[in-house]
Amino acid sequence: MLDYAAKLTLEPASINKEDVESLARAGFTDSAILDICQVTAYFAFVNRLADGLGVELEEDGLTG
Repeated sequence: MLDYAAKLTLEPASINKEDVESLARAGFTDSAILDICQVTAYFAFVNRLADGLGVELEEDGLTG
């Protein structure tokens, strides 16, 4: 799952049927594979959106 998520994040155009089938062979259902893809894509989207707008992280007291 993490290999798939990393590949989708770093090389999205290289994802192919074999990548999805390997998740199924590892025991993930179609629904779980969809969830993995959607969550990975959502985080990439939100991060790029924030970067594109110059959003800076808020100080939360736990970092810095």
